Amino acid sequence: MPATIVLSLNSGSSSLKFALFEVSEGDPHRMYAGAVEGIGAASSHFWVRVSDGHTLQENHSPVPDQDSALRTVARLVIDGHLPSPQAIGHRVVHGGPNLREHQRITPEVLRELENISVLAPLHVPIQLRLIRLTESHFPAVPQFACFDTAFHRTLSEQASRFALPDQFWTAGVRRYGFHGLSCESILHALAPNVPPRLIIAHLGSGASITAVLNGASVDNTMGLTPTGGIVMGTRPGDLDPGVFLYLLRTTQVQADSLEQLLDRQSGLLGISGFSSDMKQLRASSDPRARMAIDIFCRSVKKAMGAFVSILGGLDELIFAGGVGENDAASRREICRGLEPLGISLDEQKNEDNLTLISGVGSLVRVRIQHSDEEIQIARQTARLLA
Repeated sequence: MPATIVLSLNSGSSSLKFALFEVSEGDPHRMYAGAVEGIGAASSHFWVRVSDGHTLQENHSPVPDQDSALRTVARLVIDGHLPSPQAIGHRVVHGGPNLREHQRITPEVLRELENISVLAPLHVPIQLRLIRLTESHFPAVPQFACFDTAFHRTLSEQASRFALPDQFWTAGVRRYGFHGLSCESILHALAPNVPPRLIIAHLGSGASITAVLNGASVDNTMGLTPTGGIVMGTRPGDLDPGVFLYLLRTTQVQADSLEQLLDRQSGLLGISGFSSDMKQLRASSDPRARMAIDIFCRSVKKAMGAFVSILGGLDELIFAGGVGENDAASRREICRGLEPLGISLDEQKNEDNLTLISGVGSLVRVRIQHSDEEIQIARQTARLLA
């Protein structure tokens, strides 16, 4: 069968990552990759590179919004610098209770996304706008939604249900789980040797832990939204519900400002008072930076211990994401004290960022595994198109 050209789009609140793949027999080959970073800032960074690492274009200039960012990408296709896609896949963070599978985007899918956008206000409205903008630039090209929540559709009711009256479960208030595309890409990389009991620690500006049993998600630290779970760059993770009641009663805080607090002002940034970036925190002598790191690592370690009990043991622990893949100190601090669970690191291998970093006597394999959401979007999009 002839190869299919797929454009993967992965949008964030201030960035647009994209990649063009040639997909043959389900196997994507990355042709070009790029990003528009710092959208809305005084100076944005746009770059696109060929698969061999050669820079095709790069500049620093203001990109005010997602529309301008997408126009920049579309112009590369229109001007012939990039091949025209035959299908476009979007990372969509939340599918709500009804969109549980990756699927082609239809008017019905768009209406459902509008209905559930309140569940992920930091992501879904931006992604909805990007889908519509993409349709205007590429009207004849089919578009597909790849949901971060789809991988976690295997969660049992016991794992996904909150201890609330039945009416809330019926209304879709439940634990959905996120970073599913990252998990999918990791399982694909491990195949056919996926261990029976696996924990994936996706640690970046957004962070979550996933428990995988026999290739299926059985638990994830995030909940109704990507705000819950472990401590993140600017998000607090799980909070006592009484915190919200306290804020509502004592500060007269409104929903919008509360959302701003939880999504953009908390986590590592909120604790340290100056940064959400792990590199900056580790380079700082400010004791608040050390406190932020300690609380982050403790929250990850606590979740891992809980998930070992859910899985009934552990065969392999995967570190992924920007912090998980690149910060040896965080991996060391997280694993320190987990020796009773069979987890120990080889200090030198960990410092050298090798793929396998577990110690000789470790009962659990500990690995660093790059997660590639764009390639997984291309893989799923080509499958759905076929």
